[in-house]
Amino acid sequence: MNRVIMVLALALVLYGTVPAGAEETSLGMKEAVGLAMENNHEIKAFMNSVFAQKEDIGIARSSLLPKIAFEERFMRTNNPTFAFMAKLNQQRFTQQDFAIESLNNPSPVTDYQTSFSFEQPVFAKKAYIGLDMARTESGAKDEDFKRKKQEIAMKVAETYLMVLTAREYVSVAEKGVEDAREHLRIAELKQNTGLGLYSDSLRASTAVTEAEQKSISARKNLDVLKRALGLLLGTTESVGAADEDPGLVLRDITYYDAAAATREDIKSLELRHENAKNNLRLVEASYLPVVGVGGSYQLNDHRRPAGSEGESWQVAAFLRWDIFDGTKRSHDKTKAYYQISEAEEYLKGMKKAVSFRVYEAYLGAEEALKKKELSQSALTTAEEGKRLVKKRYESALSPIVDLLDTQVSLDHARANAVASQNEYRRAVIAVAYESGTILQELGIEER
Repeated sequence: MNRVIMVLALALVLYGTVPAGAEETSLGMKEAVGLAMENNHEIKAFMNSVFAQKEDIGIARSSLLPKIAFEERFMRTNNPTFAFMAKLNQQRFTQQDFAIESLNNPSPVTDYQTSFSFEQPVFAKKAYIGLDMARTESGAKDEDFKRKKQEIAMKVAETYLMVLTAREYVSVAEKGVEDAREHLRIAELKQNTGLGLYSDSLRASTAVTEAEQKSISARKNLDVLKRALGLLLGTTESVGAADEDPGLVLRDITYYDAAAATREDIKSLELRHENAKNNLRLVEASYLPVVGVGGSYQLNDHRRPAGSEGESWQVAAFLRWDIFDGTKRSHDKTKAYYQISEAEEYLKGMKKAVSFRVYEAYLGAEEALKKKELSQSALTTAEEGKRLVKKRYESALSPIVDLLDTQVSLDHARANAVASQNEYRRAVIAVAYESGTILQELGIEER
């Protein structure tokens, strides 16, 4: 019994300690984006929307296929016309039924009518155009889906870089805490030897507290961003970013301009512009007749459903032509012209807007590159300035205020250097997103 209790206790200890010490999943940027393409809920939802849109092709095609129907009817009547017809269809009409009294006042008649019917359009211009429109809209939806994947890839890449930045901020904050504690140690040492002031120790102690507060905030921000990255990957767990360079390179702007001209949302709008023209063809087709064939096979019985006392069939051809519909088609046609112009203007505007956004993003990337270089230079300067002021303070040639001020400048320079590095990467990704090449640049799809 004691051995069982010991085993259970050991299991509880292991169960309680393993999850806490379990290593967190860390992914490279390409791997993270690849997982998002498979598991992100927005992408999965949009994929179902694409599949639903494809079903419209089958729905449109069904208008060109035969319609087959089965029908079972029951009737009991003493209406002279219907009673006469029912007995005739049941093939049990007799000479006595021609009697005037039977014709004017027939006895109630029961009729079970079973029928199979079909109708097949032979010429239906609107149905063919509707099928073309369904295919075109499905193609537009496919392009929208591709753009949605790029949008999610952009969100994942941005959040990934934010995790990297936040992690570096934690390192910077921890370094700031170490420096602040070192300043406090020096201040207290000088105070104890009678070479420093108590006020210097108090200021140094306050600086330590402030540095620790910044460290706590930095860790909280990192934890939130890891959880946000996991959310984009379709999980509720936190996901870290691996220590690897995504290898993003800023290309010449002509490359991005050429790619942006065929961006997926532009293709989608081009297809919808084409469908606006198809809609005009659809309206014009409504002026044409519909030609088809049809037929039916019918059973009639006065005793039971599906009975076969009488049987008959018919085959027919039809032409259905709406000659006048109250000027509806005329207004539909005018409306279609306006919708074509509307789609054309949207398309022109989008192409110009995309070109502008690529230009804006490219200048932003160039700016981020220059800022990155300047931030590294500023960090080197701040580190040297801190080193010199620290020596002066230790030699009682500078007050502690100067040392604390240079520490603030150094912390700011460290944080700025980290942010500018990942801001440049984010800017390069933004250019790739605006040009529609983000999945190729990240190595998810072939260029």
